[in-house]
Amino acid sequence: MDDQDIRATLDRHWAASDANDLEAEHDMYREDAVLEYPQSDERIRGRRNILSSRAAQPNRKRFTVRRIIGAGNLWLTEYVLTYDGRPSYTVSIMEFLDGKVARETQYFGDPFEPGPSRAQWVEKIS
Repeated sequence: MDDQDIRATLDRHWAASDANDLEAEHDMYREDAVLEYPQSDERIRGRRNILSSRAAQPNRKRFTVRRIIGAGNLWLTEYVLTYDGRPSYTVSIMEFLDGKVARETQYFGDPFEPGPSRAQWVEKIS
């Protein structure tokens, strides 16, 4: 797969994620894919287990992609994952093998109030 094909695959993945189309969302994962959440010290092995773990989440989720960058077999997506109306700022690092995701690592950051020490230099993003 070339970079344009992988980018199109990622676009379909995130659109399916936002639409809660679990089968389409996980179509790009290899059967032996590995998903890691370093912040909670979790690893999930296998496409079916990854799909099942996400299907079991009770929250209503929305995905807003901010940017996708990458080349070759390494791609990063920065997005806002909103659970039941609460945003979590997220980075997904995906490693592709033979056109499918072999490994994904996700990092999450919750919103926080800006510190007063830098207030004179800060402008609100939204």
